[in-house]
Amino acid sequence: MRASLLQIAVTEGESVAARRQRVASLVREQAGADLVVLPELWTTGAFAFESFGAEAEPLEGPTYEVMAKAASDAGVWLHAGSIPERTASDSGSAAEDGPLYNTSLVFSPAGELAATYRKIHRFGFDKGEAVLMGAGSELVTVRLPSTTLGLATCYDLRFPELFRGLVDAGAETLVVPAGWPERRRSHWTLLARARAVEDQSYVLACGTAGTHAGVPQAGHSIVVDPWGEVLAEAGSDEEVLTVEFDPAKVGVTREQFPALKDRLLGLDTPRR
Repeated sequence: MRASLLQIAVTEGESVAARRQRVASLVREQAGADLVVLPELWTTGAFAFESFGAEAEPLEGPTYEVMAKAASDAGVWLHAGSIPERTASDSGSAAEDGPLYNTSLVFSPAGELAATYRKIHRFGFDKGEAVLMGAGSELVTVRLPSTTLGLATCYDLRFPELFRGLVDAGAETLVVPAGWPERRRSHWTLLARARAVEDQSYVLACGTAGTHAGVPQAGHSIVVDPWGEVLAEAGSDEEVLTVEFDPAKVGVTREQFPALKDRLLGLDTPRR
C-alpha cells in the first residue's frame, strides 16, 4: 500500500480559496497512491482561533466539493484532514450561531464521502478550540480494500483509550492529522510510536509546516509500523512524505506477539 502525507503550511496572506486549489493540485499529483492524508484545520490554521467562526463551513461546503473532486481526479482514497464545520443551529438552519466542530472528511477514489469524524478531545484547557468547538462522541473506522482506517485528530493522540476503542472496532491503520506545535515535537513522535506499539497498528500522522497564528508548527509527519519502527519521517518544511507499507504486517505482528489478547480492561464507547 502506498500512502502520501501532505505536510503543507498555512501561508500568511494566502486566501482559503487559493489554499484549497493549491492543496487540490497536490492531491492530484499523488495519482497512483492508495491513500493521501492532509493535516488538521489546514484551511484556517489550527491555532488561528479567531478565524474559526468566520471560516467555518457546512459539511458539504466548498472544501468538501474541492476535495471530493480532487480525490476523484487522482483516483485515491483521501483523508482530507479536518475543517471547522458549522452545523445547523437549534432552529434547523446553518445559521451564524450554529455549533462548530473540528471535522475530518474521508473520500473514496470515486469522490464519494466515505466517513466523517468529529474530534473528540479538544485542545486548549478552557481556551481556544476547547471552548469554541463542540466535542465529537463517536469512534469512526473506514474500510479500504487492504486495511481498515481508524480516525483520530491531533490532541486525540494523547488519549490511548480512544485508539484501543478503534482497534476493538477493527482498525489496523491509525490516521492522525494534526496541527502540532514545534515546542512539543518530541511528544508528537513519541506518542505516534507509542500508539503504534501498544495497538500493533500502523500510524500515519500528518502535521503542518510553517507558523499558524504565531505558533511555529512541528512538521515531522511520520509513518510508524506495528513494531514501532519509523518507516518515514518528514522534516520541518513543506513536504510530501510518501511511503509504501504492507498492511498484512498488522495481522502477522498480532499473531506473533499476541499482547492484545491479554487485555483485561476494555473501553465502552459508542461506535458507528
